[in-house]
Amino acid sequence: MNITINDELRTYVDPLTPAEHEALERSLLTEGCREALILWRDVLIDGHNRYAICSQHGIPFRTVQNDSFDSIEDVKLWMIDNQLARRSVTDFQRGLMALRKKEILAARVVQKSDDELQTEADQAVPFSPPWNTRQEVARAARVSANTISQIERIQKAAAPELVDAVRSGAISISSAANVASLPREAQVAAVAGGKKELQQAARQVREQKSAAKPKKDVDTGTPEEQVKALKAQVAELKDRVATLINENEVLKQKLVLLGEA
Repeated sequence: MNITINDELRTYVDPLTPAEHEALERSLLTEGCREALILWRDVLIDGHNRYAICSQHGIPFRTVQNDSFDSIEDVKLWMIDNQLARRSVTDFQRGLMALRKKEILAARVVQKSDDELQTEADQAVPFSPPWNTRQEVARAARVSANTISQIERIQKAAAPELVDAVRSGAISISSAANVASLPREAQVAAVAGGKKELQQAARQVREQKSAAKPKKDVDTGTPEEQVKALKAQVAELKDRVATLINENEVLKQKLVLLGEA
């Protein structure tokens, strides 16, 4: 059987953590490969980790064909939807996948001509590209629109070391978005300093932004403006609470270690 590994597809989703890889390997060695690997033509599109482990240990496996795709972009969309449906995927991973889906769909719209987008019957109806708003992307990723905005900031400005810290859970999405506004060298230094240093860097950025931002009186303006201002304050407070909770957990762990010493 000829199975082709497409490196772009193999790395399209986040790799397993060492603990996850060990658990999968243990399961395959004990129970065998019960779930079939999925191929598109001869290209493996689902089951890369299982294939590698089975090949290493000589574990038999089955394959099934999925020929419903016309292009590699179709395969990517299918992989994204699979990831978005999984419970074990983190908010950050789901956000990244949803943004990738938006990029693919947007690129397809650009490639189409106006004649392809509209028929004579609906010429008067403005065409709205799929996933045209941040809210739609957030809904697919099951996170808030604000979280999607933060992930976009991380995508654009975060150093690879900071991205890895978000993936590992060493720093929250909201805090990482703040740290990403720092120069690349400062980001790397904060990551090297560990969780406490990352939290401190995020807090300093928030304080600088807060000091530079003129305070708005929520008692003035239209009711809509007051609601918007209050929601912004609530979001800021939630961000601060999340950071304080993380710092509290770090202190608790230190107390436990001191008690065991």
